[in-house]
Amino acid sequence: MSNQSILPNSTILTQGCFSRSASSGTRYLLGARRLHSTPTNEATISPVSIIAPPPPAPSPSAENVDPRVARRRKQAELLKRGQDMRDIAGGKGSGTAMTKRFWKHVHVKSVDDGLQIHLDKRPLRRPTKDILTIPHNKPHLASAIVLEWDLLVSAQQALRHHLIPLTSLVSRALDIVDDDAKGEGEIRANLVQTMMRYLDTDSLLCWAPEPVPDPPGYETHVGRVESLRSIQMRTALPIIQYLTEKVWPGIKIIPVLDPGSIMPVPQPQMTKDVIRGWVAGLPAFELAGLERAVLAQKGLLGAARLLVEWSTELVHLRGDVRPESERFGVEEAAVVASLEVDWQTGMWGAVEDTHDVEREDVRRQLGSVVLLVSGVDG
Repeated sequence: MSNQSILPNSTILTQGCFSRSASSGTRYLLGARRLHSTPTNEATISPVSIIAPPPPAPSPSAENVDPRVARRRKQAELLKRGQDMRDIAGGKGSGTAMTKRFWKHVHVKSVDDGLQIHLDKRPLRRPTKDILTIPHNKPHLASAIVLEWDLLVSAQQALRHHLIPLTSLVSRALDIVDDDAKGEGEIRANLVQTMMRYLDTDSLLCWAPEPVPDPPGYETHVGRVESLRSIQMRTALPIIQYLTEKVWPGIKIIPVLDPGSIMPVPQPQMTKDVIRGWVAGLPAFELAGLERAVLAQKGLLGAARLLVEWSTELVHLRGDVRPESERFGVEEAAVVASLEVDWQTGMWGAVEDTHDVEREDVRRQLGSVVLLVSGVDG
């Protein structure tokens, strides 16, 4: 059979057709070509001996960005675009005049009128265009303002009062000086009226009601700590005693809340008259410092206590020099300003980026008051 052959099972075929014998049933492949009949061998795998760094992590494609990230980027871009539009509308333009700081060095220069802050050769000016001049006995205040301006990175930051708190506070005090020199006294009168409103609702005198004991079987950890009212009384009574003995002798200061009531109780009229006269007669720097301390503490008594402790103009009220441990400083005044908040956060925890920010902001404001009213001869 030249055209017919029977191939073993291991032979690889490419083309052909089968036929079956009628007598024996044997299958024949017709017209087939033999390619090869060599048995296959398994591949030999060599071990990997090359040490190399791992491949870099795949970077996400543009279409697979987290939608939250994309939304925040878009919001940031819109805010930046809006700020640029506000700058243009305000005449600032898109140039570098306000985005870059035009001075290199900040220093204090002593002149006949007092201490001046110079940005290179330019004196620092107030909003009234007058040169900002600090009394000679307040070099620490001048140095603090120098540091304040040396930390700025652009002229635009000088328009934000929270970045230059001491500069704005001194400008406020000098405005009172100018207003008093003109014989008007309008700023002083408005300040006295505003601060006296805080006396009838002074936070130092708003004591919490007596705690009600928990019924048996429902006791909580609240009953195992000192009550808020006890802490408030323990903090307020020494301050009240100091003020009624050294600052306003003979007056009576009472709590502004009766137990179970939310309506404030006014102070006696004689108390109001004495405190009003004392506030109205304060020097300009002390009056500006008292205003900031009152707004920070939400009360007049704690602010007055801090003012008397550090003012060079009120040395006669302090009397003998006391040890450092007995001084009423920024930390003590800040505790007075946040008694209830500290008590609540001590029990239930603080909110991040809220209570901690408020805590530092109160100390910043009260520290600026201490720098404003203190001096080298106090």
